[in-house]
Amino acid sequence: MEKVLAIIGPTAVGKTSLSLELANRFDGEIISGDSMQVYRHLDIGTAKILPAEQMGIKHHLIDIRDSDQRFSVSDFKQAAAEQITQITAKGHLPIIVGGTGFYLQALLQDLSLGSDTYEPDERIRNKWHAFAQAHSQADLWRQLNQIDPKAAEKIPPSNEVRVVRALEVFEKTGRLFSDQQVVTNDSYDALLIGLNTDRGLLYNRINQRVESMVAAGLETEAKQLFKQGGTNLPAGKGIGYREWYPYFENRVSKDEVIEKIKQNSRHYAKRQLTWFRNKMQVNWFDLVQHPEEKDQIVEKIKKWNGE
Repeated sequence: MEKVLAIIGPTAVGKTSLSLELANRFDGEIISGDSMQVYRHLDIGTAKILPAEQMGIKHHLIDIRDSDQRFSVSDFKQAAAEQITQITAKGHLPIIVGGTGFYLQALLQDLSLGSDTYEPDERIRNKWHAFAQAHSQADLWRQLNQIDPKAAEKIPPSNEVRVVRALEVFEKTGRLFSDQQVVTNDSYDALLIGLNTDRGLLYNRINQRVESMVAAGLETEAKQLFKQGGTNLPAGKGIGYREWYPYFENRVSKDEVIEKIKQNSRHYAKRQLTWFRNKMQVNWFDLVQHPEEKDQIVEKIKKWNGE
């Protein structure tokens, strides 16, 4: 059975630096488990590790799509599985790093994605996004709740992309999005290392990271995405990008944009933690306040890896 090490958790807790150390220690290669890092030219807002920062360690599933190309959970599951097999065949350890919980769950728990494997229908999708724009995300969510309350219960109204996908699947196939089933066939011998810290400290770190991104040129990245189509692009709805669009239309101030990015990032971190705690078996550590716990992580991996 193929071994997979996963380093998960919310943004700004040190996943990237830990992954580099562990990849060096255990002869690993890193697979990005982030739904936005697949897009080329979106480096700052996705906190993407750049080639010069990779310390010679191979990274996979980064910069493999243009901003107008869709990358679904089904795409991730297939691509990551192929990388795991190839990395294992070389005698290296596959290390998945990221915070997109549904991607990780789909891969490691072999989630049968059912109707989510259907090709997207842009006409239906655009219709529902237009509905949300004309009314609200809450109204859009209520449409789903009438059709598929089980799916609506698991998808927050703010996750417009997922709500639209659920509506699209039903409209196109007649099947409920909630009909997805988890098949636990133990495809991998997986060890999940989760990083987290005190909520107040985490939120401060997120705010600081947003400030750093803005200073590094996040506005320029967002403007380029806006010119290419903004929310009409698969990559255009990401946090750190979509908040700028009203600013480019002279509807809000730059300070309001920055505060909105911070708020959305904090909310997303909270959702990430809720997902991982409810859906997956994770070994949690706090390297922000207790860096000495890194020794515990190494020992746990050594035991799991048979060293």
